Amino acid sequence: MKDYESLKKNQEFQKVFYSGKSKANKYLVMYVLENDLKRNRLGIQVSKKVGNSVVRHRLTRLIRESYRLNKEMFNSGLDIVIIARKSAKGRKFHEIESALTHLGKIQNILTEAR
Repeated sequence: MKDYESLKKNQEFQKVFYSGKSKANKYLVMYVLENDLKRNRLGIQVSKKVGNSVVRHRLTRLIRESYRLNKEMFNSGLDIVIIARKSAKGRKFHEIESALTHLGKIQNILTEAR
């Protein structure tokens, strides 16, 4: 059973973009907004500027898996949108995972540090 849901509708993404707080590092940008749910909702965006569909889909899978493996570290009740930057293209899993946890730390949404 998943401890998070996906953001799917454009309206949900727009709400997080306009009302949420954003932080960025070399590979990712993270927007965070509190929701009234007990679960987190995760949205991932990878632009066509990053690469072709194979590259974009791989980055999406890496980000989703990084979040899945570290979801117990994140606070509950958040809408999180993660945007991949061009520099994330060709990066290994551990680099994406460390970028994600780094953003969690600077957003102050982690319950415990690894």
